Amino acid sequence: MNRFFRNVRLYRIFSQWPSSEEALSGVLENAAFKPCGAYSERSGGFEPPVNGAGDLLARRVSGADLLQLRIQTRVLPPAAVQEALAVRIDAFKQRTQTEPNRSEKRDLKDEVYSELLPQALLRSDRLQAVMLPADGILVVGSASESAADYFMDALKRVMVSFQYAPVAFKTPADELMKRLFMGSSSERFRMGRECRMRDPSDTRASVNWLDFDLGDSSIRRHVTDGLKVDRLGLICDQVCGLVIDQDLVLRKVRLLGQDGMDQVPDEDPLAKHDAEFVIMAGAFKSLVDALSAELGGFVS
Repeated sequence: MNRFFRNVRLYRIFSQWPSSEEALSGVLENAAFKPCGAYSERSGGFEPPVNGAGDLLARRVSGADLLQLRIQTRVLPPAAVQEALAVRIDAFKQRTQTEPNRSEKRDLKDEVYSELLPQALLRSDRLQAVMLPADGILVVGSASESAADYFMDALKRVMVSFQYAPVAFKTPADELMKRLFMGSSSERFRMGRECRMRDPSDTRASVNWLDFDLGDSSIRRHVTDGLKVDRLGLICDQVCGLVIDQDLVLRKVRLLGQDGMDQVPDEDPLAKHDAEFVIMAGAFKSLVDALSAELGGFVS
C-alpha cells in the first residue's frame, strides 16, 4: 500500500500541537492554498487531505493527523525563454546598432520572463505528512530535503511557537546498517535485499546491490575491504519494508501483507482510506520505536 508515503523524512515536534482535528484545521486556515498569481512562480498552501471528507484542512483518525500541502508552480520551459530572448536581442541590435552588454542582456531576459510568465501552464504537486501527536513525531512524505523544508516552513508560518528538529538518535544509523550487514542479529530488524556502498575516500564512487542475498560472503567482503554501507534495505517487525540511509531518510517504504488491499471493494472509499491510514500511522510509530530502541534513544 503506497497511496500515502513511499519516501519520508522524520521530525521531532517539541511545541504544543492542536488538540483536535477542528483546531488543527483552524490553524492551517491561515496558510490555506491559494492559486498561483499571474506573476508568481509558485504558490503553496494547505488543502483538505482527503476527498469526500469535508472542507477541514486536517484528517484525524485514531489519534494521528493527516495534512496535505499543495504546491502550484508556473511551468515556463527554458527553451521558450531563450527563443524569445534571441528575438529580443536581435531587436535591440537593430535599434541600437550595438551588442547588448551583460547587464542589458539580463534586463532583456527579465522582460521576456515577465511577459511569458502569465502565459505559462500551471502544475500542482501535493506533499502529505502524518503527525503522531502522542509521540511528537511528524512524518513528511518526501526524500527531498528542500521539499520537506518547504513543508516545515509552511507549518512554521501558522504556528508561531513551532519548534522542531530532524529525528536524530544517540547512535548513528550507519552503525546499525553495518552491524546488520555483517551478520549481527536484531530483535526488531532484519536485513532486506538491497544496499548501496560508497568508497569513503571518493564519495562519488558507489556500487548498488538490488535484489541480492546480502549475506553472501563475496558481497560482505567489499565492506571488509573498506567500502561503507550508506543505504540498506530493512524489514521492521515483519510489518514494513524500507531502505534506510545514513541520514535517516527512509525510502521505498512498503507495508507487508497488504498486497490484497487494492482488491478490497471501494463501497465506502472514506472508510477504506481511514483504515489504511491507521495501519500506516501504526507502522510508522512501530518503526520509530524500533529505531529508537536499536540506536540508543533520541538525541536530547
